[in-house]
Amino acid sequence: MMTNVFIISAPSGSGKSTLVKKLREQVPNLEFSISYTTRKPRGAEQNGREYYFVTREQFEDMIARDEFLEYANVFGNYYGTARRFLSKAEQDATDLLLDIDVQGAEQIRAKIAQAVSVFILPPNRGELEQRLRNRSQDAESVIQKRLDAATREIENYGKYDYILVNDRLDESVTGLEAIVLSERLRREGRADAGLGARAEMYRLENIRERLQPILQSFREVAASGGK
Repeated sequence: MMTNVFIISAPSGSGKSTLVKKLREQVPNLEFSISYTTRKPRGAEQNGREYYFVTREQFEDMIARDEFLEYANVFGNYYGTARRFLSKAEQDATDLLLDIDVQGAEQIRAKIAQAVSVFILPPNRGELEQRLRNRSQDAESVIQKRLDAATREIENYGKYDYILVNDRLDESVTGLEAIVLSERLRREGRADAGLGARAEMYRLENIRERLQPILQSFREVAASGGK
């Protein structure tokens, strides 16, 4: 079995972590890459569960040893995917699921051309802002920084194979599952008409029209200076 690599990216607050968690519960044979980061744990996060928390010095040592498939500096902290996860997936004959940002996704696509990429969007900027405010005790400056970053990140949507608008969780989970399973079957030379049709709904070329008001909600605020 060839190892398929699935990239999942989204602006902070779009619900990516929840979708990935539910996908892993429902789809077997997915090796999940736990990222390394230099940021501090938040809340009940545990080392080796949400992230591998390391010092900046440790992370930079790993960079020097070429241990990362990809890495990026996000809001002043490093995040990276260790090569060992791809090696393990290949040894175990499973697929690899990467939960990474747009910088990391670009690096992976440059190295693994056949990787399948999915970009998750919030329904609009207002909803994303509400989610960011509800989920944490971040300072106002941090929330604004994340919203500004989201405005930049979503302009990368055209580089992804599939786009999921996460406005209804159950529907988004079903869509993500269909994408993964249909891509598996396609690469094995098989097909399932139902799964294939559902996955095709989220193909970039089939969802462009739906994206326009979402993109516009971000662009309008950016044009007004973020007010």
